[in-house]
Amino acid sequence: MGTIKTKGIIIAEHNSGDFDKMLTMLTPGIGKISCIAKGARRPKSALLAGTQLLCFGDYMMYKGANTYNINSCETIEVFYNIRTDLDKLKYAIHITKIIQDVITENQNCYKIIQLFLNTLYTISETDKNLDLTISIFKLRLMCYLGFMPIINKCVSCEEKENITHFSIKDNGFKCEACSRIDKSSIQITKSTENAIKYIVTAPPKKLFSFNLKDESLEELKLITQLFVNNNLEKEYKIEEF
Repeated sequence: MGTIKTKGIIIAEHNSGDFDKMLTMLTPGIGKISCIAKGARRPKSALLAGTQLLCFGDYMMYKGANTYNINSCETIEVFYNIRTDLDKLKYAIHITKIIQDVITENQNCYKIIQLFLNTLYTISETDKNLDLTISIFKLRLMCYLGFMPIINKCVSCEEKENITHFSIKDNGFKCEACSRIDKSSIQITKSTENAIKYIVTAPPKKLFSFNLKDESLEELKLITQLFVNNNLEKEYKIEEF
């Protein structure tokens, strides 16, 4: 088969044999793929830098019987600051695990890769609150996966004013009256309401250009955590090292 050239980001790596690596790569056009990088663990290998976890680069490869074989790679971004900060690393690994679960092979996932890279850049290169950063990532990711919440009215009665809660069960805002009969609804401040609206609708390049104070941040953190766990039917936790 002919050689394939693609951009990709490494989302998992495992040692294979004495010097090889088995990799999982996320690509825009062919989704999540398994790759083998022969000799990548040799100290002088040309594949050494480009086959590390979270490395984003240009890759030349060909498809074998079960996996893709990497011929060469050129790194674009290695997110060095994530590798040297344990707090940043655990948050980056947390979102990487979610990405691994939601992308399949042969899936066009350009928007999700763009979101993933922008989130990793924000974690690596800024001092933005990490809980806010991954909360933004989670809610926007859910939108791309088809779970966009109702944000322009109460999901039950369609009332557009007096929005006071977010319903995990019904996937959207609820007014004061409707929230009383929904045990899954979480009370929110006006700042949290506005933040959710912004995350759902903002241009990708401006997605992370806001901050939240403590109370609203805790509300958004809880909502996005439950929203992801409920819709993906799996509990995701930030693991300590």
